Amino acid sequence: MKRLGFLIILVFGVTSAQAAAVSPSFNTGTVTSHTESTTTVNETIKQIDFHTGTSYTSSGTNITIPGRPGLDTPYAIMDQGGAFQFSETYLGPGISRETYIERTTTVESVTDSMSVFSQ
Repeated sequence: MKRLGFLIILVFGVTSAQAAAVSPSFNTGTVTSHTESTTTVNETIKQIDFHTGTSYTSSGTNITIPGRPGLDTPYAIMDQGGAFQFSETYLGPGISRETYIERTTTVESVTDSMSVFSQ
């Protein structure tokens, strides 16, 4: 049986394949593309500000404020019976401010394109 197959190959021989020229059968065409994407960014921002020294401020209207803090000179109203305002702030060493922000940003993008070609 093996010899019969071998003989058939010898009788018919081996033919070679040849490439034929191909001509496109179109004149014009278009290609369109549509792309959609969504990007989500989650951010966490933590900021801590430290104050290493001390600060003291005082201000007011219709009031006598001593030249330096810590003196025994008292604060006094200048026009007795008149309106006055007084503000005093002391900031010691430590955390002076904390900022904590969490935000999510979502960006949606749509791109449409079209290519036209001809021969």
